[in-house]
Amino acid sequence: MTSTGAGPAGVRAQVRTRDGWAVQHAVLTVTDMTGTQMLRATADEDGAIRSTEPLRPGPYTVIVTAVGYAPVASSAIVTASGRMDVGNVVLARQGGAELPPPGTWTIDPMHSTVAATAQHLGITSVHGRFTEFSGRIEIAEDLEKSGVEAVIAASSIDTGNGMRDGHLRSDDFLNVAEFPEITYRSTGLEPAGPDRWTVHGDLSLHGVVRPVDLSLSYLGTGPDPWGGVRAAFSATAELRREDFKMNYNQVVAAGIAAIGTTLRVQLDIQAVQGDSLPTAG
Repeated sequence: MTSTGAGPAGVRAQVRTRDGWAVQHAVLTVTDMTGTQMLRATADEDGAIRSTEPLRPGPYTVIVTAVGYAPVASSAIVTASGRMDVGNVVLARQGGAELPPPGTWTIDPMHSTVAATAQHLGITSVHGRFTEFSGRIEIAEDLEKSGVEAVIAASSIDTGNGMRDGHLRSDDFLNVAEFPEITYRSTGLEPAGPDRWTVHGDLSLHGVVRPVDLSLSYLGTGPDPWGGVRAAFSATAELRREDFKMNYNQVVAAGIAAIGTTLRVQLDIQAVQGDSLPTAG
């Protein structure tokens, strides 16, 4: 990285997690080539680091640290401007490919989201979510033997439009009268990088069972206000409607399908340690 161009002297940086959240109170340290500390600055509540102290021209090492995260180091060259633009710094949780402590974790639907997005008319997206679901995560001592089971009420689909939701519940799509539940049961787990895992499993949707992989990120564990411990996860997957015998479509001008054939699924999950949820919260 080379710092050039106009602008105020000093250091600028933005520190975020892999999922885009600000890392508050991250610390940025600048050292010269002898290892002497030249500057130390702390991020604000938005994860921004702004120092007005100019730096002498030359090469430097930049180290960003934060409690619970793996440090990140990079090199930079400051020119006569005395300015260093570090840009976006992404911190991963410390510990590499880890998961929460072993045991049962119960998914908290009040603080979780199961969402899906489909393309509409080839130019925009329609966003929906399921409002009723439950599930359990079992973390094993041998992490790769961990598993998850989840059940979703198909009729709880909500796209913000009553007419569209009624159509999605009909025989053309989910057919909730005949197939009231959508289920997912994992069959395997393997690491895919720091804080990332691939979950192999079987999805039962619209009366069809097919293997579906989830790209899972573990976001961390911490206490909640009700005396419990919570873990957070984010996961994504892509589904093809035709794989689950949902072949309805309407073709508009130029052969463009009104509704895309691919669904993007986004899961943002909080799970509570233990086999039950708190009565409050």
